[in-house]
This record gives sequence, C-alpha cells and structure tokens, in this order.
Amino acid sequence: MRTAVLCCLLLAAPLAAQRDFLTADEADQIREAQEPSDRLKLYAKFARQRVRLAEQLWSQEKPGRSLLIHDALEDYTGIIDAIDAVVEDALRRKADLKSGLESITEMQTEVLAVLRKIEESEPKDLSRYEFVLQQAIETTDDSLQLARQDLGQRAASVEEREAREKKAREALMGTREIEVRRAEEKKAAETERKRKPPTLRRKGEVVPPPR
Repeated sequence: MRTAVLCCLLLAAPLAAQRDFLTADEADQIREAQEPSDRLKLYAKFARQRVRLAEQLWSQEKPGRSLLIHDALEDYTGIIDAIDAVVEDALRRKADLKSGLESITEMQTEVLAVLRKIEESEPKDLSRYEFVLQQAIETTDDSLQLARQDLGQRAASVEEREAREKKAREALMGTREIEVRRAEEKKAAETERKRKPPTLRRKGEVVPPPR
C-alpha cells in the first residue's frame, strides 16, 4: 500500500517543495481538532470540496481549466493520504475512530463515483490531468478498502508492519545504539503511564466531598 507516503506525512518532512494541499485556514482547523474523528471529518469536508471543484470545472469547457482540475485532484489525493496517516496514528494510540471513519467511508464512496464518471467521459483535455485522476481513483479505492476493514485487524497489521520496520532499522544499528534506543522508548512509555489526567480545576482547588 502507500506505506512510504504515510510515513512521510507523519514525520512531516520539510523537504517537499510541493504546493500545500490545504489552505492556511484549513491547516489551522486541522491543528485545532484534537480528536482523530474530528480531524477525519474535517478532512472529509475538504476532500469533497476539491472533488466538487474538479467536477464543476469538468462540466464547463473553459480555457485554462485543465491546470485547475489537475491541482484540485492533486490536493484531493494529498488529503486522502493524510486521512490514512491520521487513522494509523489513532490505531497506534487506540483512540476512538468510529464516527470519523463513518464520515470517511461515506465521502470516499460518493467521491469515487464522481472520479470514475470524469474518467469514463474521456474529456478532450484528459491527457493533461489523466495521471493525477488515475492516482486519485486508486488512492481512494485503496483507502476505502482500508476504512471498511475490521479495526482490530487493521491495528494488528499496523503493529506488525512497525515491528518489521523496527527490526530492519535495528539490523543496521550497532549494539550500543540499540540499547540506547530501547532505553529511550522504555522511559517514554513510563512517562506516558505516569502522566496525570487533565483537569479543569484551578491550582489549589479542593475536590468537594461526595454528598
């Protein structure tokens, strides 16, 4: 699947000189959404907007539309990759995804039909955005299959893949480096377990006794 792409998204590598697939306002909304399901619902909204734009442009034969369709589809595919990255990260943390995945499945089913309709119509300027259209269709199809997969099985697949990747990384490391890395992971896990749950009470405020 698109494992390499998802890893790059999670690492947020600053190497890509490509145009951002979200507007500044959309990126702010994503950052403010703390829960995975809330982020997925936002991504579903933004993905729909991109495809609706592409569909609107496709229905009107105007000069210069090819580039706009190309960019809308390219942005859409970036959003779908981001969706899968959010899901995998949430599965690692065992976060609730039910409502978010329902929104994603509904959106992708709807969008896939639109994308295939555009492809099958064979517009005159198709060659100018055919590659990104095919990529959008394949990415959506793959992501939809994952969204419909049993979450337990998908989480297990993520864990298995990460275990394989970790083993491969350690095979390239020296013994000392492995020991240091494992010590850091153990310390991080212990810190996470000891972290106190958040509270809205002010400092020094006493919890009233139960009535």
